[in-house]
Order: sequence, then C-alpha cells, then structure tokens
Amino acid sequence: MPEDGRPAPDEAIEAKLARLPAKPGVYLFKDQEGRIIYIGKARSLRNRVRQYFQSSRNLNPRTLTMVAQVRDFEFVRTDSEVEALILESNLIKEHHPYFNVRLKDDKHFPYLRVDPNEPFPRVTIARSMRRDGALYFGPYTHPDAVRDTLRTIRRVFPFRICSDHKFQSVTRPCLDYHVHRCLGPCRGMVSAADYKAMVKELCLFLEGRTQDITDRLRHRMDEAAEALDFERAAEHRDQMKAIEQVSERQKMISTGMEDQDVVALARHGDEASVQVFQIRGGRLVGREGFLLSGAEDQAGSDVITAFVKQFYAQASFIPKEVLVPEPVPEAELIEEWLSSRRGEKVRLIQPKRGEKRGLVELATENARVSMQERLAERAREQEQTGDALRDLARELGLDEPPRRIECFDISNIQGAEAVGSMVVFEDGRPKKEDYRRFKIRTVEGPNDFAMMAEVIGRRYRRGLREREERAAGAPKFAVLPDLIIVDGGKGQLSAAREVLEGLGLAGIPTFGLAKENEWLFGVARREPIILQRGSEALFLVQRVRDEAHRFAIGYHRLVRKKRTLRSVLDDIPGIGPRRRTMLLRRFGSVAGLRRATLDEIKSVEGLPAPVAEIIYSRLHAETEGGVPNGKQ
Repeated sequence: MPEDGRPAPDEAIEAKLARLPAKPGVYLFKDQEGRIIYIGKARSLRNRVRQYFQSSRNLNPRTLTMVAQVRDFEFVRTDSEVEALILESNLIKEHHPYFNVRLKDDKHFPYLRVDPNEPFPRVTIARSMRRDGALYFGPYTHPDAVRDTLRTIRRVFPFRICSDHKFQSVTRPCLDYHVHRCLGPCRGMVSAADYKAMVKELCLFLEGRTQDITDRLRHRMDEAAEALDFERAAEHRDQMKAIEQVSERQKMISTGMEDQDVVALARHGDEASVQVFQIRGGRLVGREGFLLSGAEDQAGSDVITAFVKQFYAQASFIPKEVLVPEPVPEAELIEEWLSSRRGEKVRLIQPKRGEKRGLVELATENARVSMQERLAERAREQEQTGDALRDLARELGLDEPPRRIECFDISNIQGAEAVGSMVVFEDGRPKKEDYRRFKIRTVEGPNDFAMMAEVIGRRYRRGLREREERAAGAPKFAVLPDLIIVDGGKGQLSAAREVLEGLGLAGIPTFGLAKENEWLFGVARREPIILQRGSEALFLVQRVRDEAHRFAIGYHRLVRKKRTLRSVLDDIPGIGPRRRTMLLRRFGSVAGLRRATLDEIKSVEGLPAPVAEIIYSRLHAETEGGVPNGKQ
C-alpha cells in the first residue's frame, strides 16, 4: 500500500497500466460499481495514467480521494491531442463524472436555430446543436433571454413562424403578413432569393453585427427614396431605427472593434460562477452566466480550462480572442482546437494591463456579484425549507423534520400502459438522480390500489435486499425515507401500508394525499390533516406531489407514444426499431407521420423510397377505411 494510505493497484489495473500506449488519448476511471468517476485526456496515455498510481506528492486532496475509489479504467486512443481534447469534452458532457469540473445543466441551455438549406427558413428554439447544416446561435442560459431575442428580431425581420405543415397547406396569407410581420412566402409574396437575403441579415444580427445591417439598410433606404418608392424607404427606415435602439443598449466597451469573449470566475466551495461577456465589433452584445461544480481543490487556471473546453465544444460562435483571468494550461493546444472550429487563428489571452485587463476585471466583478446573489438566494431557500420541514413534522406528528421524502404516483388510462413514479426530495429539494419509474407488470385493468402496492413493494423489497448487500458497493435503493407520500386517498394509503407492514417497514411514516382538497390521510387518524392555506408546509407537499405527477405523466406519455408508433408500423415490411425511432424523431407521432407528404417521408435519411411509399399508402389506407382494432 502506498504511504499516503491509498490502496495499491490490483493486478488487473497493473496489467492494464503495462499495456498503455505512449500515444494521445482519453482515459476513463471507474469505481467498484462500474460508474465513470473521472475522464481525462493525455498527450501520452502511458505517462499520464501511471502518474495517478505512483507518488502522491503532486496530487491535491480531491484527486487523492478520486484515485482511492478507482477500481478499473478504460482508455481510447486518438490520432492527435486535439482529437483527445474534443473527445474528452464530449464524454464529460455525456457522463457528468463526479470528480471532473462540470458545466452544470448544460443540456438545458437553448439555442436559436436557422436552417439556411430550407427554401424559406424560420427561427426555432433548439435544445442542442446537431450536425445538420443549420446555424445555431447561443447557448442562452435562460429561456427568457431566448424569448426576448425572438421578440426583438420579430420586430425587425419579417420571417415566417408557421410550422412546415401549415406553411404547405395555407390558402391565403395569415394576419402576420397583413401587419408586416411576415413576407408571405406561403403564397409567393416574396421570392426565395429576397427572403434568404433577409434571413442572412437576421443571422448577422444574431452574431451581434448590427453596424453591418444598419449600413445596408441605410443604403437601401437611400436607393428607394431616389426611386420615389417612399413606402419601401419608410420600411427600411423603421427597421434601421429598431436595430439602432438595440445598438444603443449595447455598450461600446472596446475601442479595438474586435470580436472577443471575456471569461471570468468567482468561486465558493465546490462551485464556480463563470461570466462570459460577448463583445462583437467592440460592443457588449450579451452577457451569460454559468455554474460549474466539482471546482473544490482545483486551481483557478484548471477551472477556467475546464470551462473553456466544455463551453466552446457547444458554442455556436468562436471569437478571434478569448480573454481569461489566469494562464490556461495547454493554451497552444486549445488555440489549435478553437482555430480549427472557427476556420482562422484564435488566441487565448491573459491581459496584464490596459483596456483588456479592465474588461477581465469587470467580468470578474460580475461573476463575484452573481455568486453572492446565488449564495444569498440559497440561504433564503434553506431557511424557508427548514421552516417548511419543521412545520410539516409538527402537523404530521413526526419526531424530527423529514430529511428524505419519497412520493409515489400512478398514471394510466383505464388501466392501459400503466406506470408508476417515485420522486425524492432531500432537505426540501428535488434529488433527481434518485428518481425512479416503474412499468406496471402484475396488474391488469384499472386498479390503482394494486398498482400502488406493486410499485411500493418493488421499491422497498429492492431497498432491503441492497441494505443486506451493502458491502458489495453503493446501492441505489438502500437509503430509506423519513416520510412516504402516496398520491391518492385512503385506498392507495391502505395498499401501501399493507405492503410496508409485510416488509417490516411499518415504522416509516406514510400518508396519502387526496388530490381534490389536498388533505393528508394518516393510518391511525379518522380525520384528515388539513395544512394551512399559504403555509410553507403545504407548498412543500404540493411541490413534491406535482413533481411525482409530472414524472409519472411524462413516462406514461413516452410509453404510450412508443406503443402507438409500434402498433401502426409493426406490420409494415422494412420497418424495424431503428427506422421507427427515426420516424418518431422526425414527425413526433403517428398523427404527424400521417400528415406528412410522400416527399417528406422519402426525405428521412436512411429510409429507402419503396419503404416510404409503403408507409404512406398503409397509413392513408387506414385513414380512409377507419383505424382497425382501435389503433391510433
């Protein structure tokens, strides 16, 4: 055993270490449960990975803790260190390893999407970037920022907002055309070339290049005025004024007229608040705030490096300069990667003085304020949550505030596609990694009581089994709650209590929550417990119940959608699971597939034309002759 107390690598790890190539690549450390706990990249896999299992003098406490949990590792060779950097960022985003510095909730950041390959493109909100030839702008950290941007560009650029299906089926221009909010491409009121010219300017606007657009509009306004086309000149004038109003809100912050991003951070414990100032043509056109977790015991330069790699792996625009507050390790490698993404030289700069240093200090102050606001908000939430848990314990007659609450709900339609959900709240906050969903296996027909009994039984039987086998690792169900809430009245409560008593868990307080009046029913009480309206305890119970209901409904819809698509397409030759999934992603539902034209179905990538024709004919034959056997 090493002197620092870490367990010595076992024979399997020793054998893998001996086989490591002296080539660039990515390594993935796993714990005894097989979970990926850390992902890193290396110029030489052999040298880098071996360092973790040798002297600990250069390892910080967090890394020592991580190495102590490593029981296995994998590695992926790459052709270059840049490829390793890209793969590392993608894998961290996919797996969210605990010991990596992680960009929190990045999968929820929305983008604005414009597909220039469409004859008449529109602007839509997308949740992720794809390699589909479209242009993406963002990410935006708040949905409100996306909506505000959409409202602004709608005032200036009259693009269509109707769906593709509606666009192809309208017989006359809609109201948007008559109030000059759309050019009317659906009825040929504008040529494809003119429409795309407008969309090109819209994209320049989203990139922050407002000066380019106003120069063009001014030129067109002058041309229209000279041609005595005063109505068109007035339209260009109004567009120009709207853009200038936006520009006035964008502070001129750099005299160099550069495209820059300014990155700065503030830290507290495990978290880091990162601010990104987006400067385009010398103007501050946007400011986005991000949160990182896993920053404890990490150097500031390492936190900045982790953010730069993860953020620019998904950013839609790469500026010529990225200003950072500290030197970035492997700056040349990251510059090479960013330059390949932009198509021209990109520089990472740590300014020491002058205007650029002032920008970094301004961004740092904003990051510090953002972190302080977050901590203050968290303190308020903890105080409110603590009050709510204490009040709830008093109302329910519990000895202690319930630190862990588990709530169960059932979702079905007359017993069909029945599912159950379990949500978990710890210290009054959702713990989503502990959520579980259940497909009902043993109950047929609409029997919510039996379904609840099945879900309760499956959850706690597994929990008891894992508690007995705790030595085998970190079980997922072994932690038992301080309070159980079942969504429903006395019937659901009785079913749950019968199962719990049979498992020897009668000591866990359990209550049923009636949906209509939000009354809580206990086992030994004849009268319901009525929480005071407007109380924090009632708000907490409502949040828990609503989350369980949302989770159950979402799973039920997913199961129903899969079953519906399968029931209609299963009998069509040439349709297997992969093509069913492709069709569902493209059209959303069987109803959407029925509405599609033959050409739209044929355009699905990887779907042969003869199969598309069969799908179209079968679906429309069913529509004309009635849907057999209740299929939808």
